Amino acid sequence: MDDASDHAAHGPDEPLTIGEMTRRTGVAASALHFYENLGLIASTRTPGNQRRYARHMLRRVSLITVAKRLGIPLADVQDAFADVPLTQTPSHADWQRASRRWKRELEKRREGIERLERELTGCIGCGCLSMKACGLLNPDDALGSQGVGPQRLRED
Repeated sequence: MDDASDHAAHGPDEPLTIGEMTRRTGVAASALHFYENLGLIASTRTPGNQRRYARHMLRRVSLITVAKRLGIPLADVQDAFADVPLTQTPSHADWQRASRRWKRELEKRREGIERLERELTGCIGCGCLSMKACGLLNPDDALGSQGVGPQRLRED
Protein backbone atom coordinates (compact mmCIF):
# COMPACT_ATOMS: atom_id res chain seq x y z
CA MET A 1 0.00 0.00 0.00
CA ASP A 2 1.42 3.36 -1.02
CA ASP A 3 1.51 5.69 1.99
CA ALA A 4 1.16 8.75 -0.25
CA SER A 5 -2.14 7.44 -1.59
CA ASP A 6 -3.50 7.33 1.96
CA HIS A 7 -3.15 11.08 2.29
CA ALA A 8 -4.25 12.07 -1.21
CA ALA A 9 -7.15 14.47 -1.55
CA HIS A 10 -10.41 12.75 -2.37
CA GLY A 11 -13.78 13.89 -3.51
CA PRO A 12 -16.78 13.34 -1.22
CA ASP A 13 -17.88 10.26 -3.14
CA GLU A 14 -14.51 8.56 -3.40
CA PRO A 15 -14.05 5.54 -1.12
CA LEU A 16 -11.42 5.45 1.58
CA THR A 17 -8.55 2.98 1.85
CA ILE A 18 -8.15 0.97 5.01
CA GLY A 19 -5.20 3.20 5.91
CA GLU A 20 -7.39 6.28 5.58
CA MET A 21 -10.09 4.65 7.71
CA THR A 22 -7.64 3.79 10.48
CA ARG A 23 -6.14 7.28 10.36
CA ARG A 24 -9.53 9.03 10.41
CA THR A 25 -11.18 6.81 13.05
CA GLY A 26 -8.26 5.71 15.20
CA VAL A 27 -9.50 2.12 14.84
CA ALA A 28 -7.00 -0.60 13.97
CA ALA A 29 -7.27 -2.36 10.63
CA SER A 30 -7.82 -5.66 12.44
CA ALA A 31 -10.82 -4.16 14.26
CA LEU A 32 -12.22 -2.88 10.95
CA HIS A 33 -11.92 -6.41 9.54
CA PHE A 34 -13.66 -7.77 12.65
CA TYR A 35 -16.51 -5.24 12.35
CA GLU A 36 -16.85 -6.13 8.70
CA ASN A 37 -17.06 -9.85 9.54
CA LEU A 38 -19.86 -9.01 12.00
CA GLY A 39 -21.71 -7.06 9.32
CA LEU A 40 -21.38 -3.76 11.20
CA ILE A 41 -19.52 -2.13 8.31
CA ALA A 42 -18.90 -3.05 4.69
CA SER A 43 -16.25 -2.50 2.08
CA THR A 44 -15.83 -3.09 -1.61
CA ARG A 45 -12.76 -4.53 -3.29
CA THR A 46 -10.55 -3.04 -5.96
CA PRO A 47 -9.38 -5.17 -8.90
CA GLY A 48 -6.21 -5.68 -6.80
CA ASN A 49 -8.39 -7.02 -3.91
CA GLN A 50 -7.80 -4.00 -1.65
CA ARG A 51 -10.59 -2.88 0.63
CA ARG A 52 -12.31 0.43 0.01
CA TYR A 53 -14.80 1.96 2.44
CA ALA A 54 -17.61 4.33 1.54
CA ARG A 55 -17.28 7.58 3.46
CA HIS A 56 -20.51 6.94 5.35
CA MET A 57 -18.71 4.07 7.11
CA LEU A 58 -16.85 6.72 9.13
CA ARG A 59 -20.04 7.45 11.08
CA ARG A 60 -20.70 3.78 11.72
CA VAL A 61 -17.16 3.19 12.96
CA SER A 62 -17.35 6.28 15.17
CA LEU A 63 -20.61 5.08 16.73
CA ILE A 64 -19.11 1.63 17.29
CA THR A 65 -16.14 3.25 19.02
CA VAL A 66 -18.37 5.29 21.32
CA ALA A 67 -20.48 2.24 22.12
CA LYS A 68 -17.39 0.23 23.01
CA ARG A 69 -16.16 3.00 25.33
CA LEU A 70 -19.52 2.89 27.10
CA GLY A 71 -19.42 -0.89 27.46
CA ILE A 72 -22.24 -1.50 25.01
CA PRO A 73 -21.99 -4.97 23.47
CA LEU A 74 -21.43 -5.17 19.73
CA ALA A 75 -24.59 -7.27 19.49
CA ASP A 76 -26.55 -4.23 20.69
CA VAL A 77 -24.81 -2.09 18.08
CA GLN A 78 -25.78 -4.68 15.43
CA ASP A 79 -29.40 -4.42 16.55
CA ALA A 80 -29.28 -0.63 16.41
CA PHE A 81 -27.79 -0.70 12.91
CA ALA A 82 -30.14 -3.41 11.64
CA ASP A 83 -32.16 -1.11 9.36
CA VAL A 84 -29.36 1.29 8.44
CA PRO A 85 -28.21 0.44 4.91
CA LEU A 86 -24.64 -0.70 4.39
CA THR A 87 -24.42 -0.40 0.62
CA GLN A 88 -25.68 3.15 0.22
CA THR A 89 -25.40 6.34 2.21
CA PRO A 90 -28.01 6.16 4.98
CA SER A 91 -30.64 8.87 4.96
CA HIS A 92 -31.44 11.12 7.88
CA ALA A 93 -34.58 9.03 8.44
CA ASP A 94 -32.48 5.82 8.56
CA TRP A 95 -30.30 7.28 11.32
CA GLN A 96 -33.32 8.65 13.18
CA ARG A 97 -34.93 5.18 13.29
CA ALA A 98 -31.70 3.64 14.50
CA SER A 99 -31.30 6.40 17.07
CA ARG A 100 -34.79 5.86 18.49
CA ARG A 101 -34.27 2.08 18.70
CA TRP A 102 -30.88 2.50 20.36
CA LYS A 103 -32.23 5.11 22.76
CA ARG A 104 -34.89 2.66 23.97
CA GLU A 105 -32.20 0.05 24.59
CA LEU A 106 -30.00 2.55 26.41
CA GLU A 107 -32.96 3.59 28.58
CA LYS A 108 -33.48 -0.06 29.57
CA ARG A 109 -29.78 -0.34 30.40
CA ARG A 110 -29.90 2.86 32.46
CA GLU A 111 -32.97 1.60 34.36
CA GLY A 112 -31.10 -1.62 35.15
CA ILE A 113 -28.08 0.32 36.40
CA GLU A 114 -30.29 2.55 38.53
CA ARG A 115 -32.02 -0.53 39.97
CA LEU A 116 -28.61 -2.01 40.79
CA GLU A 117 -27.54 1.25 42.40
CA ARG A 118 -30.66 1.28 44.61
CA GLU A 119 -30.15 -2.35 45.61
CA LEU A 120 -26.49 -1.77 46.47
CA THR A 121 -27.55 0.41 49.39
CA GLY A 122 -29.33 -2.55 50.93
CA CYS A 123 -29.10 -6.10 49.73
CA ILE A 124 -28.10 -7.26 46.28
CA GLY A 125 -31.19 -9.36 45.74
CA CYS A 126 -30.73 -12.39 47.97
CA GLY A 127 -27.22 -13.50 47.84
CA CYS A 128 -25.87 -10.74 50.01
CA LEU A 129 -23.82 -11.47 53.07
CA SER A 130 -26.17 -9.84 55.57
CA MET A 131 -28.64 -12.36 56.93
CA LYS A 132 -30.17 -9.59 59.02
CA ALA A 133 -30.94 -7.50 55.93
CA CYS A 134 -32.10 -10.54 53.95
CA GLY A 135 -34.48 -11.39 56.74
CA LEU A 136 -36.07 -7.95 56.36
CA LEU A 137 -36.05 -7.69 52.58
CA ASN A 138 -36.66 -11.34 51.74
CA PRO A 139 -38.28 -13.10 54.69
CA ASP A 140 -38.16 -16.89 54.52
CA ASP A 141 -36.07 -16.65 51.33
CA ALA A 142 -39.24 -16.09 49.28
CA LEU A 143 -37.20 -15.09 46.23
CA GLY A 144 -35.36 -18.41 46.24
CA SER A 145 -38.36 -20.06 44.64
CA GLN A 146 -37.97 -17.76 41.60
CA GLY A 147 -34.62 -19.24 40.64
CA VAL A 148 -30.93 -18.81 41.25
CA GLY A 149 -29.04 -15.55 41.35
CA PRO A 150 -30.06 -11.99 42.12
CA GLN A 151 -33.81 -12.08 41.54
CA ARG A 152 -34.44 -8.42 42.31
CA LEU A 153 -32.03 -7.36 39.60
CA ARG A 154 -33.41 -9.54 36.83
CA GLU A 155 -34.64 -7.67 33.77
CA ASP A 156 -38.39 -7.71 33.45
